[in-house]
Amino acid sequence: MADNGFSISGALTQTGHELIQRVYYEDTDFSGLVYHARYLHFLERGRTDYLRCLGVEQRELISADEEGLVFVVHRMEIDFRNPARMDDVLTIVTRTEKAGGAKMVLHQEIRRGETPLIAAKVIIAVINARGRPRRLPEALAKQMQIETEGA
Repeated sequence: MADNGFSISGALTQTGHELIQRVYYEDTDFSGLVYHARYLHFLERGRTDYLRCLGVEQRELISADEEGLVFVVHRMEIDFRNPARMDDVLTIVTRTEKAGGAKMVLHQEIRRGETPLIAAKVIIAVINARGRPRRLPEALAKQMQIETEGA
């Protein structure tokens, strides 16, 4: 199979991570527009594949050490700017604002071409396997900052 430079997990870029997704019928409501809650799915895929492109496999983090490491959404602020429709091709952009301590702050946006559809600020809590706060390992915090700044 030829390598066409496309990765199913998206790619790290100068502005963070970019993931391309198509809007399907199941994503829309009776009006033909993307149902507001479906944007959460697109944002989650962007965050997950961002970590994957950084070399972080979330399912391995839970057992990576004796304490375990899990990421959970603590808070999310979303600005809905323009609607998406069935068959639109969307770009989900994810970048790190802060990574350290027991949290990460990510900025995400969803665009159709150059048109901004969604802007989100996502605060991720870092917890252990028992659900208690824990510090993000320094190496991982640095990786999340360096990879997007120098991509």
